[in-house]
Amino acid sequence: MKNSRRNFIKKSSVASAAIAFGGILPGFSASQYRRIVGANEKITAAVMGVNSRGLSVGSNFASQKECELMYVCDVDDRAMVKCVDAVEKIQNKKPKAEGDFRKALEDPQLDLLIVTAPDHWHAPAALLAVAAGKHVYLEKPCSHNPNEGEMLVKAAAKHNKLLQMGNQRRSWPNVMAAMAELKAGVIGRPYYAKTWYTNNRESIGVGKVADVPSWLNYDLWQGPAPRRQYKDNLIHYNWHWFWHWGTGEALNNGTHMVDLARWGLGVEYPTRVTSAGGRYRYQDDWETPDTQVIDLEFNNNTLISWEGRSCNGKSTEGSSVGVIFYGETGSLLIESGNSYKIFDTRSKLIKEVKNDITANALDRTGPGMELDALHIRNFFDAIKKNAKLNSDILSGHQSTLLVQLGNIAQRTGRALKIDPSNGHILNDKEAMKLWSREYEKGWEPKI
Repeated sequence: MKNSRRNFIKKSSVASAAIAFGGILPGFSASQYRRIVGANEKITAAVMGVNSRGLSVGSNFASQKECELMYVCDVDDRAMVKCVDAVEKIQNKKPKAEGDFRKALEDPQLDLLIVTAPDHWHAPAALLAVAAGKHVYLEKPCSHNPNEGEMLVKAAAKHNKLLQMGNQRRSWPNVMAAMAELKAGVIGRPYYAKTWYTNNRESIGVGKVADVPSWLNYDLWQGPAPRRQYKDNLIHYNWHWFWHWGTGEALNNGTHMVDLARWGLGVEYPTRVTSAGGRYRYQDDWETPDTQVIDLEFNNNTLISWEGRSCNGKSTEGSSVGVIFYGETGSLLIESGNSYKIFDTRSKLIKEVKNDITANALDRTGPGMELDALHIRNFFDAIKKNAKLNSDILSGHQSTLLVQLGNIAQRTGRALKIDPSNGHILNDKEAMKLWSREYEKGWEPKI
């Protein structure tokens, strides 16, 4: 064990370029990252974006014996102080508060970055981190748009860095057991996976242009996104429902279940994608659909559907979130937690594996720290023991892309034909305009 840290650091690539992101990584020097880190055996981490989900994830990392959370980074001074205090109580050592996460990346003692910031920052921050020689734990969705996802896959390979996407159910024991049963033929050949998410979100109203609060670095919050005026109904959570920064419910929560569906059916890229829905419940600033059905067809004669109902929480199959696989001889249901049920074709319950760890799928901070910790520990094992990631960046990108394609179909109002070899949209120039996005000048992400 004495050489474990030295070995994984030696395997880590050193950034060859001083800047990977439009000249905005201050003080970066490639020579700094050629230094061998000292004898400390702990994996050192920084967390970026700690208002809600990041507070939970950062605290979870700090709770692992292998880890020291060195930096807490946020554009909100209040959130940063709260997280610093929480982490200090957990690890009995105060992490450094750093408003600009890019400065934390300059530290040669830092091993990894945890990205729990808003969606428009996910890929750009991860690209900066791998270029600075850091591994990345990247919350879903891995990217704001498909082009960024492809950039992440290339960057991870170029810099020889590990990127684990935070679709934590890939590491939940009973979910893994359900997948093993599915692939062993417990319901015959599965051919249709239905997924869903329901909630009772309130209206966000109509925002007013307002002064930026004193506690907020709004320029850095916007980061790579083209600048817009601050409004009083945007930060913190409501950015999810604006295309400029967020990706809607489909990627906010749909990514988790669609990922399980893709895993269970053994598929990668679709051949045809459609979407129907809209903002139906309220008339306000919310841009993305609050009600949406995405259908994804694959060339192995299978189908995935996702139904999102942000503003009507009536459960499906007795659960607010889930996936059910329909096969030749029965069906397999994975509900919101670490559990599953198997039925025959007449709806008779054949087997039930119940939750052994409590989870709450509607908790904004996460379904449960104990379950999330399993995904984090898999990440650590990959770093220190060369274990296989349960959700590497290619797999994460493939699952994220499915719901991104659904949103593109929604926004263009038509079915998309897809190249099943790489997920690219065929013969639709208008749709391909949404494959990427415009960036604020000087903030363009690079590999």
